[in-house]
Amino acid sequence: MKNSLFSRLFAVILLSVAAFLPSYAQSPTEWKQMKSDVNLFWVNDMGRNGYYDQKTIAEKMGAMGETIGIEGIIAVGDIHHFNGVESVNDPLWRTNYEDIYSHPELMCFWYPLLGNHEYRGNTQAVLDYAKVSRRWNMPSRYYSKVFEGNGTTLRIVFIDTTPLMDCYRNDSTTYPDAHKQNRERQLAWIDSTLTAAHEDWVICVGHHPIYAQTPKKDVERADMQKYLLPVLKKHKNVAVYGCGHIHNFQYIRKPDTDIAFWVNSAAALSRKVSPTDGTQWCSPSTGFTVIAASKKNLSLYAVDKDGMTLYTLTKNK
Repeated sequence: MKNSLFSRLFAVILLSVAAFLPSYAQSPTEWKQMKSDVNLFWVNDMGRNGYYDQKTIAEKMGAMGETIGIEGIIAVGDIHHFNGVESVNDPLWRTNYEDIYSHPELMCFWYPLLGNHEYRGNTQAVLDYAKVSRRWNMPSRYYSKVFEGNGTTLRIVFIDTTPLMDCYRNDSTTYPDAHKQNRERQLAWIDSTLTAAHEDWVICVGHHPIYAQTPKKDVERADMQKYLLPVLKKHKNVAVYGCGHIHNFQYIRKPDTDIAFWVNSAAALSRKVSPTDGTQWCSPSTGFTVIAASKKNLSLYAVDKDGMTLYTLTKNK
């Protein structure tokens, strides 16, 4: 009798404690539910020599890739902290990238963008690295790529955001290449690309946010809203504008547009976050995003370092 009562009490205690324990990583069975016609990984703010969760997240990406089967990886800037790279032979290519993202499932094509930290260094070397690495696919500073699977088409429009903002253009000492880029020419290219885009889904990505809660300078978002946002809003086919830069997850909606504003967290070293105007969800976790598209659905999965899905944004047709 005493033993039976003790067993029941012990079981209650275990269940009570378990309720307050952190969640464990999801299994491949659960990851398989993410798989769709087109599948991509999305990382940014990753250049930390493997520290601050970078290596942990890279290994988790590889493990998940075995189940999901990705077509590629988009890397939305700040691949290298803090001053970019000096050349294609810079040791940071190994310590920030090659030796970290070494899992066989991550040997697919990577589609990068320049971030503000790349603009502190040799930006041309980041483009030229495509001549060194088979998986580094960066044809220009801004470009577009269509992914297709089982009849579903997804266009990613890669935007070079640093030269769009006056705070970077006016600081030629720290960001020597920013003012050399033709802002009007890129905006015209974005406009024409979106005009011609007839894929099932269109996602535009750039390193910097249009909307976000952040202690970073307000003039950054003000310039993004001044120069880029009107071009995106002109076209009704833009489902998502996504970025990095802020080192946390944020999903923001605004009443005057159907565009979902998605901030992907850092793949190394996250920061605190709190809700702002239009916030639907936010999290200070490090991690990455899984993009999954079918004819009828586009889903963004926010995944933390343990492989847990923290939030899912789904757009339907």
